[in-house]
Amino acid sequence: MKMFKRYIAFALLLCPVIVFAGANDNKILLDQSGDTLKLYVDQIGYGNKLCGSISSADCATDWVLTGNTVTMDIDMIGNLNQIFGPTLFDSTDVDLKLTGSSNIWDWNVGYGGSADSSVMDVDITGSSNTFDIDWAYSASAERLDFDLDITGGSNVWNIDINADDVTWNVDVIGSSNNFLTTQSDGAYNSITMEYIGSSGDIDIVQSSGTCPTGISGCYGIINADFDTENGIVDIKQKDTGD
Repeated sequence: MKMFKRYIAFALLLCPVIVFAGANDNKILLDQSGDTLKLYVDQIGYGNKLCGSISSADCATDWVLTGNTVTMDIDMIGNLNQIFGPTLFDSTDVDLKLTGSSNIWDWNVGYGGSADSSVMDVDITGSSNTFDIDWAYSASAERLDFDLDITGGSNVWNIDINADDVTWNVDVIGSSNNFLTTQSDGAYNSITMEYIGSSGDIDIVQSSGTCPTGISGCYGIINADFDTENGIVDIKQKDTGD
């Protein structure tokens, strides 16, 4: 009888641990190829992962998305969420919403193939988030329309866009945000940016590449509105890729 009571007590002690661990392990590992995909993902909770190689933090590899005419709608609500993965986008429409703090968004788009005619609409609410986006790298990439809205402080991000004909709209509300955005190799690159917050560190680099046949000149436009105290803004703009 004593042994039975001890067993029950020990089992009750284990129960909270088991439930808590399960609540932290929402994961989606996706390997998709094919055209005309419609992908809808809603993850709510703590420690969600949409995986494509995280390794030591679990959920290593997958999230390989390949195809044309893809529609994606991803909502992640909670803290310490992670989105990783190599992706190919042609004629793709992406709607991404992240709500929470200490989230990581790391995408390599078009590394091994083209990433043309894409629309990105991203809405992020929260603090201490980290983003690292590489768009196109050495592959073909044309006609990107990218809208990014961030509300929150102490976010750090690095977004590199290597593409032609890019429209890049950024609205940031929050303090102590630190970010670098680079546009390169485009005939027509445009950035419209509004930043409201103190103590920001903002770096904008824009350089055109080789002009298409029949085009006499390439150019970039930066339209920025900063409302900040103790901010640091560094803008570099070049009309060649050199």
